[in-house]
Amino acid sequence: MSEIFKYKYDDLFTPTLQALKRLGGSGSVREIEEQVSELLKLSEEEINDIHRESTTKLTYRLAWSRNYLKRYGLLENSSRGVWALTEKGKETKSIDKGAVKKAVLELDKKERNTDKRPLLTDIENSSEELIEFSWQEELLESVKKISPENFERLCQRVLRELGFLNVEVTQRSNDGGIDGQGLIRLGGVLSFHVVFQAKRYQGSVGSSIVRDFRGAMIGRADKGLIITTGSFTREARREANRDGAPPIDLIDGNEFAEKLKELKLGVEIEFIEKVKVKKEWFANF
Repeated sequence: MSEIFKYKYDDLFTPTLQALKRLGGSGSVREIEEQVSELLKLSEEEINDIHRESTTKLTYRLAWSRNYLKRYGLLENSSRGVWALTEKGKETKSIDKGAVKKAVLELDKKERNTDKRPLLTDIENSSEELIEFSWQEELLESVKKISPENFERLCQRVLRELGFLNVEVTQRSNDGGIDGQGLIRLGGVLSFHVVFQAKRYQGSVGSSIVRDFRGAMIGRADKGLIITTGSFTREARREANRDGAPPIDLIDGNEFAEKLKELKLGVEIEFIEKVKVKKEWFANF
C-alpha cells in the first residue's frame, strides 16, 4: 500500500521550529500539529494517515522531530506537555538535518555507555518504535479488547475519578449516540450537565459523528464530550469548535491513555532509583 504522508521526521525539523515561532515561542502538541499542517499545506488524507492504532503518521513523526530538536538544544518541554523554543531555538533561522542527527547520535552513544539504554537511532532504524508511544499503544490495545459496554463503564469510572458527579451510563437505544451523562461543578458554585459518547474505535472519528452527537445533545445538556480509543480527523476537531454551535470536547486515544496513567487506572508506575557518587565530596573531605 502506498504511503500517503511522505514527510519523514527530519523533514519536520524546520516546520516544527517555524510552527513554534508562529505560536509565539511555545505551544501544545495539538497546536504545533495544526501549524505544521498549515505550513506544509497538508491534505486531510495526509493528516489522517494512520501510523498504527490511535497515532497518525503526522503525530508520530512530529514526536520524533521534537525529540531530536530537544536533544539538540532547540526545544524544551514542561510536565504539562507544552513545548517551547530555547534561546538557541529562538535564534536559529534554519536547520541542518545532518548536523542535528549527527549531534544526537553522538549524545546517544555517550548516554548508552552510562545507562545502557537503546539509541534513538537504533529504535528508528529497526522497528520505528518511539519510546514515547510504546506504553500508550500497549494500554490502548488492552482497552480495545474489552466490550463496548465495558468501555462505557470505564469512561464512567474515569469521569468519576476526574470529579464528575452523578455519572450514569444510559441504557436507552437509539439515543443519538449519547452513551452517558454526568454533572461537573466548577469551584463548588457553577454546575454543568454533560453528556458523553464512548467510542471504542479503530482509526479516525470523522466530522459527521461530531455533528450527529451535537444534534442529539442540543436541549439536553450544557456540554458534550466524545471519548475514543482512536483519533479525530482535523475536520472533526474543527466541527467540535465550530463558531455558533455548542462546543464539544474531544479526548482521543493517546489523551485517554494519559488520563488512565494520571489516575493510575490499570497502570502501575515504577520509579527506578539512580545513585550518583560525588567523588569530589570525598576528595574535599
